Amino acid sequence: MPPTSTTTSTPTGGAPADRLVGYAYPWDVLGDDGFVPRALALGLDGVALAASYHSTRAATPWHPAHQLVEAPHAALYRPVREQAWAGAPLRPAAGVVPDGTADAFAEAAGRLRAAGLEVDAWTVLAHSSRLGTEHPEVAVVNCFGDRYSYALCPSSAQVRGYCSTLAAEAVRGAPVTGVSLEALGTLGVTHNAAHEKTAGAFGPALERLLSVCCCTGCREAWAREGADPGEVVAALRRGVRDLQDSAPDDAREAADLIGEDASRAVLEVRHAFADELREQVLAAVSAAAPGPLRVTVHAAADPWATGPNTGLGERALADPAVDAQLLQAWSTAPATAAAVAAVRNAARGGAGVGAYVTVLGADRDEDLLAHVAALRGAGASELHLYHLGLAGRRGHERMASAARTWRAAG
Repeated sequence: MPPTSTTTSTPTGGAPADRLVGYAYPWDVLGDDGFVPRALALGLDGVALAASYHSTRAATPWHPAHQLVEAPHAALYRPVREQAWAGAPLRPAAGVVPDGTADAFAEAAGRLRAAGLEVDAWTVLAHSSRLGTEHPEVAVVNCFGDRYSYALCPSSAQVRGYCSTLAAEAVRGAPVTGVSLEALGTLGVTHNAAHEKTAGAFGPALERLLSVCCCTGCREAWAREGADPGEVVAALRRGVRDLQDSAPDDAREAADLIGEDASRAVLEVRHAFADELREQVLAAVSAAAPGPLRVTVHAAADPWATGPNTGLGERALADPAVDAQLLQAWSTAPATAAAVAAVRNAARGGAGVGAYVTVLGADRDEDLLAHVAALRGAGASELHLYHLGLAGRRGHERMASAARTWRAAG
């Protein structure tokens, strides 16, 4: 394994780095000698490789030894060191990779680095059905008392400590050049881990209200902001009931449904806990890494957004420790490019804005390529391609076309 290589952050005020990044799991790399040549053929600058990931059942169409990998629970694909986790109430399970060792992430990262590719430690943080089930007291709770076992609430110091240690352990001693942080905040009603049966049930406004965490920690924080927790919860419930009789595409703002004061308290508390979580995680990563790492945060332009992509507040946009905000750009609708432009305009100078595009959808090739060009035109400085392991031959052809379009549009 080569020695760890590091890159420095883009200085504030400078031009953001132009990057082309693909995503993968350790089991995509290990046991498949063709993975690295395929990644290089796409002209990638780097690979975001999962170091910590939620439960999944993943296709592996290229792999010579298997076609599917099932990961039954959220896991860390590094050794779970007792020294790091001793006494911690929340700790990760060790991930098992069919073709790897106990340090599957570092082994796979080493192969990528040896080929000259950058490696971001793709780390999923506040998302674990196993921990949320075993420790329901730290899970997100909606206004009706429904608990989201897959979502760990950042209002809990235990959750923030777990996420910080997880991120530090993801990069410690590994040959990485950066981190890609997902679920760095509150998850909401729709990003589940079980067989999802909510699709189409909630419109945008209803989803927004059902994604407000009403756990003890959040209620106490609302009170510190001057809001009455009981009144906020009651307003949320009334809003949900009202929306159930409205059109399914109702997208009214939260303030119109629960009032300005309650809306302000909810959003300020959510962003404050997300900021605290981000700062604690980045401090832990900095202490664990042998040198400065490039930091990418999975984010959303909508400040009310929950899920793997955290809604951006003012402090998040201005954070000098974050090198790039990564926006999910799977939809080819014009609103996606508009969101990229909005974040580009609001982000600090020198920060990158990434567009996270999937090639697994059913959209036409010409639509995908027009979408990539529009994202570039809207101010995206990075194109992130999903997913090197899940996509078969046709998907790789689409990634190659997207990469060429991206480079040409620059």
